[in-house]
Parts: sequence; structure tokens; C-alpha cells
Amino acid sequence: MKVRARFIVVLALWLLALGACSLATAADWDVSQLMQSLAQQRGGRVGFVEKKFIAILDRPVESSGELVYRPPARLEKLTLKPKFESLVLDRDLLVVEREMRKYTLQLQQYPEIAALVESIRATLAGDLKALKQQYRVELEGSPERWMLTLLPSDTRIAAIVQRVRISGAGDELRQIEMLQTDGDSSVMNIYRIAPQ
Repeated sequence: MKVRARFIVVLALWLLALGACSLATAADWDVSQLMQSLAQQRGGRVGFVEKKFIAILDRPVESSGELVYRPPARLEKLTLKPKFESLVLDRDLLVVEREMRKYTLQLQQYPEIAALVESIRATLAGDLKALKQQYRVELEGSPERWMLTLLPSDTRIAAIVQRVRISGAGDELRQIEMLQTDGDSSVMNIYRIAPQ
């Protein structure tokens, strides 16, 4: 169960990290406007540095790489350091490559992962109605500096994840923090990749 919980947390973080958006600038900006901006995104590619804080370890585990989102349903996390790992989610099929091995999972066989993935996809798609079916959604700040907090109301997700906080500035996603129910946590910092 611990391995599955960590897998769900990793998957959720990289899915959320792809939510870069262009935000409204009106003074009465709210979560509906944020979701409308997310619904208009055309996908993209960003870099990440992630630190995982695990109770049994003295130091955080750090990794870095790239995240790619291709609407409506393709998500990729390419970890380049410290070791290569590829996670590719295309619709309901997840392909994991690590250490010269390839694993394929059908999300329908893992309902708790599917529930979490669909919630994250709802965020990326700007589907507030779908998001509210599994999370209590709170937004603080302004378009220039904002924080979206997701508190699971779906019991399958709430058994693993206590809280997800996504923060950004303007039209850039800057950080994703996830706190698990077992006290482990992770922080992913997101940055733009210079065009090649």
C-alpha cells in the first residue's frame, strides 16, 4: 500500500505541474476565472525540480527533469536526474519506464489512482464542476500571486492525500506542494524551459 500511495502522489504532482495558464486580471478574479483560463490552455513543456520528504530518510530525495502536457489526455514526466525515468499517461493507459524495464497499467484496474488522475485532469481541463466532485477547492490571492488548495472529499483520495497546494504568479505555475496522510510530503518547483 505504501508503494501504491507514493506512486499516486508522484503521478498527481506531475499531472498538476502541467497546469500553466493565462489568468484574468480583473479585480474580482476567482476560481471560476482561473478554471476558464486553464480550459483554454494548449499544452506545453516545463522543467521541474522535486524534493520528496520521507519520514524514514534523513534528507529529502531530489529529482529533476521535464513535464509535458498535450491536451486533452496525454501527460509525460521525464525524470533526468538522478536516474532516468519516464511516466507517460495517454487517456487511461500509463506506461512507466525505469531501469531498462517497462510497465503498463490500465487505470480502470486501479480505481484510487483513476479517481486522483481524473481530478487532476479536471484541473488541467478547467472543469470546476468535475473537480468539485472529488475536492473542496479554495483559491487565495490575485492573478499576480495566487494559491489553489485542493482538499480531497473523495474518500479514496483522502486516504492517501491530505492536501495539494498549487501556487503561481501571473500566467506561470511556480510550485506544487503535496502533503500525504502519513506525513510524507513533496514540493515541486516549476520553471520555463528556454525555446530551442
